[in-house]
Amino acid sequence: MSILEYNGAAIVAMRGKDCVAIAADKRFGIQAQTVSFNFKKIYEMSDKLYIGLPGLATDVQTVANKLKYHLNMYQLRENKNMKPKVFMGLVSSVLYERRFGPYFVEPVIAGLDPKTNEPFIAAMDLIGCPMVTDDFVVSGTSTEQLYGMCESLWRPDLEPDDLFETISQALLNAVDRDALSGWGAVVHILEKDKVTTRTLKARMD
Repeated sequence: MSILEYNGAAIVAMRGKDCVAIAADKRFGIQAQTVSFNFKKIYEMSDKLYIGLPGLATDVQTVANKLKYHLNMYQLRENKNMKPKVFMGLVSSVLYERRFGPYFVEPVIAGLDPKTNEPFIAAMDLIGCPMVTDDFVVSGTSTEQLYGMCESLWRPDLEPDDLFETISQALLNAVDRDALSGWGAVVHILEKDKVTTRTLKARMD
């Protein structure tokens, strides 16, 4: 078993029309043993910027704290919010500087540009190689199932409510086919003037 699969996770981000969504399951387990079902995997970096961190639970918390520190220092120094594309560069460099003893996380970034509200999503491997797309990105132990569901359901220019329905159905149906993730989910929909967070009930087995 890969160390990235030790705790289990499923994270997906999708672009919509002037909005973006990011969702994750809530299970925390040790291989096949479920320990809890309220583990935080998506972290708010700023009003319009979220990062999902699947992987080894200890590294998830370490990387989240490290990124929040760097982001706060940037905002104090520059006196402005960090753009998602700039944040992607920060995450990439934080991961790459540890490439010989990497953090076991594969981040998913979702955000809106602070000025233009342009949607942005990206994913990375554990040494920070970025992949920017204009449809959806997935990460975690159920990536194969997520790719299948997202390719079936996603359409360009989805409105916020449709985007929520699409990302929820994709995540819930994917984790049903993965023993290492699931047990509930959380979804964040980012729009130019608000962020909507919803919790989903899922199979608890």
